[in-house]
Amino acid sequence: MKKYKVGVIGATGMVGQRFLLLLENHPWFEVVCLAASANSAGKAYKNAVRKWHMTSPIPSAFAMMTVKDAFADREEIAKSVDFCFCAVNMKKDEIKELEYSYAKLECPIVSNNSAHRFTDDVPMIIPEVNADHLEVIASQKKRLNTKRGFIAVKSNCSLQSYVPLLHPLKKFGIVSAAVCTYQAVSGAGKTFETMPEILDNVIPYIGGEEEKSELEPLKIWGEILDGKIVPAKNPAITAQCVRVPVSDGHTAACFVKFERKPSEQEILEAWKDYSGEPQSLKLPSAPAQFIHYSEEVDRPQPKLDRNTENGMAVCAGRLREDKLFDYKFIGFSHNTLRGAAGGAVLLAELLAAKGYFD
Repeated sequence: MKKYKVGVIGATGMVGQRFLLLLENHPWFEVVCLAASANSAGKAYKNAVRKWHMTSPIPSAFAMMTVKDAFADREEIAKSVDFCFCAVNMKKDEIKELEYSYAKLECPIVSNNSAHRFTDDVPMIIPEVNADHLEVIASQKKRLNTKRGFIAVKSNCSLQSYVPLLHPLKKFGIVSAAVCTYQAVSGAGKTFETMPEILDNVIPYIGGEEEKSELEPLKIWGEILDGKIVPAKNPAITAQCVRVPVSDGHTAACFVKFERKPSEQEILEAWKDYSGEPQSLKLPSAPAQFIHYSEEVDRPQPKLDRNTENGMAVCAGRLREDKLFDYKFIGFSHNTLRGAAGGAVLLAELLAAKGYFD
């Protein structure tokens, strides 16, 4: 595999920081450009970062790298890289404009942002679940009139705690699902220090999160028709999303009703046996075992399970029958690894392995 030159747009934010830790020694990707807002442009990266949120220090390879202006320096950035990761904190319309402008400059964008998740020719990918949706990129490039520029996005971070667990069960005919997610403060780009109101508290509202949790899975399970991804019409999903005093890791309590009720053993075997293209392609960031099931009655837990397979596995536990639905279980994933930067890096590896950056 050739080494690809990579830019990180939004490098100073929490997800951008996580990107740099993941990319520091990546076997396929070499970071050659960091970009952020005009306020950070022209500064050495270590001086541009207002607060370093990671437990590991700023990688020395990036500390003195000069940060570029993500808007003003677009043409220069696009010419210097094979593709860019994008994780910015701006209004959706501004993000759309920014990402389109890079794609039209023939710079592919692997986005952590939500702005293009429902653009019908932009694939929204969980690599183990719907890698086939990358095929819609050909239609997107035709619309944008580009040769290699395009946008691919990862899904919302909370989805990783339950959609990968529902997906292998679709063969039993999922009629409906209810999910309550208990989401870490890092999902809001915060820490306990910057979000003191979460201590000794839960906040039962996360703006826009419930709509994403109910609708994004249907696009992921959709099909490509006439160059567009048409969302699936079922299963019906209802969601409640709560912010909890956890640093990293989103937990989901999930309830499922089936057309044909499987046995507990059938569900456990479906999870154990499931793998996707990242595993068959042996992508560098792919967990060897995608889904890990814990027999202990008090697992999974954020503190104990968030770093399973370097934070890239999805964990499950407490599978049991339910009086209203057929079954209920607990799901869990690391929201800034599998759910954000790590998921985007895995998506980029999938794109690279399939030749989309060539």
